[in-house]
Amino acid sequence: MPLVFTSDVSLKPYNTLGIDVPAARWVCLDQLADLPALLADADFQAQPHLILGGGSNIVLTQPFTGTVVKVGLRGIRCVAEEGDAVLVRAAAGESWHDFVRHTLAQGWYGLENLSLIPGSVGASPIQNIGAYGVEVKDRIHTVEAVSLTTGATRCFTAAECRFAYRDSIFKQEEAGKWLITAVTFRLSRVPVLMTGYGDICTALAQAGVIAPTPLAVSDAVIRIRADKLPNPAVLGNVGSFFKNPVLPATQATALSAHYPDLPCYPQADGQVKCAAGWLIDHAGWKGKTLDGAGVHARQALVLVNLGAASGEAVLALAQHIQADVLARYGVSLEIEPLVY
Repeated sequence: MPLVFTSDVSLKPYNTLGIDVPAARWVCLDQLADLPALLADADFQAQPHLILGGGSNIVLTQPFTGTVVKVGLRGIRCVAEEGDAVLVRAAAGESWHDFVRHTLAQGWYGLENLSLIPGSVGASPIQNIGAYGVEVKDRIHTVEAVSLTTGATRCFTAAECRFAYRDSIFKQEEAGKWLITAVTFRLSRVPVLMTGYGDICTALAQAGVIAPTPLAVSDAVIRIRADKLPNPAVLGNVGSFFKNPVLPATQATALSAHYPDLPCYPQADGQVKCAAGWLIDHAGWKGKTLDGAGVHARQALVLVNLGAASGEAVLALAQHIQADVLARYGVSLEIEPLVY
């Protein structure tokens, strides 16, 4: 079936914040065979374009005047086995959480701590998603992508992706230049569990789990996230709205002296990661609202759409928080989702 372009489509169902803005043109890419036709489309090349996965890491502040491409590519398969290691390739349009649970069902371990993170497989390397001591960069083998200008294909190694904290080459110098089509992960048939985070230990203990399995860790993470974070289907959000700030050791030490309860985590490079949620909470923002946008009542790191907020309102609330935290603590908070 040829590509079908639709005009004036509301993006509200396609972003987890539930922001209601229109796209001038919309198309769903369900198969790689249609990619040449997309790249040959004159309007696609001449106008702005937005590649959309699960829409869980985006703030839409205005109508999109070009073409929105919803990536619907599907497919998961084991492509190689090397001893206990397993290389698993997943198409970009696969649901991230469903993919994680599928790997566990197959006995392919390593992604269990990343359970219940919203979004698609193709978006996971862009953001270098992470949770509970694991970042996806630790599991990625290669990222397959197609140039949006030339149509050339490229297989990026993990090193070439230049992963950093919630960052990659796809958010920096290569931003907007590639459509990720698939990601291959290096997983293991032998579990190496990461249960050092207190929340996971507590959740496992509460469930009566003495000898945890990868599936039990995944279940624990699901319970933790479901308890802490609002369901986007019920209350629009993009999860954590701000990155945890990484500070020079001297600044973190000075902050800790004034605020001994501030959670801080020393990094391998000598810097210190501090909890953005603590800073926002103790600045008094939890539960505050502005023009239909709000700070979640149970998790200060999460901004929510209370029903009919605009993207501009969500962004304005975020900017007020940034200014206040900077004035109070001397810490600059960086917005995690992409803003359009």
